[in-house]
Amino acid sequence: MIPIRPEGAEHPAALALDVMHAMRPGVLQFASLPPLSLYVHLPWCLKKCPYCDFNSHEWRGGASEPPENAYVDALLADLEASLPLVWGRPVHSIFFGGGTPSLFSPSAVDRLIGGIRARLRLEADCEITLEANPGTFEKNRFKAFRSAGVTRLSIGVQSFNDAHLKALGRVHDRAQAMAAVEEAAMAFDTFNLDIMYALPGQNLQDLEKDVATALSFKPPHVSIYHLTIEPNTVFAKYPPALPEDDTAYAMMDRITEMTAANGLARYEVSAYAKRDHLCWHNLNYWQFGDYLGIGAGAHSKLTFAHRVVRQVRFRDPQRYMEQALQGLPVTRSEDVTRLELPFEFMLNALRLKDGFNLSDYTERTGLAITSLQKGLALAEQKGLIGRDFSRVWPTALGFDFLSDLQSLFLADN
Repeated sequence: MIPIRPEGAEHPAALALDVMHAMRPGVLQFASLPPLSLYVHLPWCLKKCPYCDFNSHEWRGGASEPPENAYVDALLADLEASLPLVWGRPVHSIFFGGGTPSLFSPSAVDRLIGGIRARLRLEADCEITLEANPGTFEKNRFKAFRSAGVTRLSIGVQSFNDAHLKALGRVHDRAQAMAAVEEAAMAFDTFNLDIMYALPGQNLQDLEKDVATALSFKPPHVSIYHLTIEPNTVFAKYPPALPEDDTAYAMMDRITEMTAANGLARYEVSAYAKRDHLCWHNLNYWQFGDYLGIGAGAHSKLTFAHRVVRQVRFRDPQRYMEQALQGLPVTRSEDVTRLELPFEFMLNALRLKDGFNLSDYTERTGLAITSLQKGLALAEQKGLIGRDFSRVWPTALGFDFLSDLQSLFLADN
């Protein structure tokens, strides 16, 4: 990693260095730039879940809510400082993630969206998603988010079983989850339910009840994730007893059956949607599009004429706000190297059931398709992919062993 700005650098000069670096000649050659999304990180939550490894922080201040006005000021200053890197590029999706973005008031979200619109050119049909947790739900709050400009809500239900919610450390119960989903269904044409499976103490029948309850609300999109134990979490320090692998595989098969029977097609390893309700923001990640990330700890991936650059913002919310208001929100920046690009692309593209076009690989990485040939040949030999002259896609076996498939494209293989 190389610092994007020297310590103590003045804002205009430091910003000029950013643009100069991004625009200088390099070994890659891009004929066009990929679609651009905006990610906005709102880092606070009511309680840190024991499985969560995201940059989220319990709000323990003297006030009942996070310092939303000061944080919105910092986000807009961050965006302002970043404009030269994305100048003139249209934005087709915005995602407010966290933390718990629904902790922020509808008026703060309205101000933030207004500030973004004033600084970026948004597509007419720009998808604007906000993550919400049932524990922050109150009557008409979701409608107010819709009025503020949010077009899509993603609700972190995780389970409708009170015992499993308690084991996951969630602040809501089944009744709150049901009420939140009902309100979302009334307020939004498209919304997502986040569900987890292979939970502590969960059996196949429990999973079926959770999925059946979720599907009873006729959601146009559902994201269903296998609970994994991540490093540096409470669960990593005190691991719970999880279902056996065979049970987890049976759960996955049942999820696929139940969602398909309700008109939801599996288009990504963890995502199921009705036609015309795919999440465009996540699709842009999986198709190796560009994204500008603002907020505490946010990551960016930006393409220029001769390079792909990654950035990371300051992680601590207070430090981030201080730095962003000085126009210095970025703590690290680096070019993605030629050796890293194949794996970076395949890490995302192989999550999609339909895979990717070979021409997209060349357009998004600036590399010839020959840079993938060794990995593709080995993956095909193992039965993990199918391919023809224009496209590559994961097989059912490849989906089941996705990490093994992706690892075939690491630079040292």
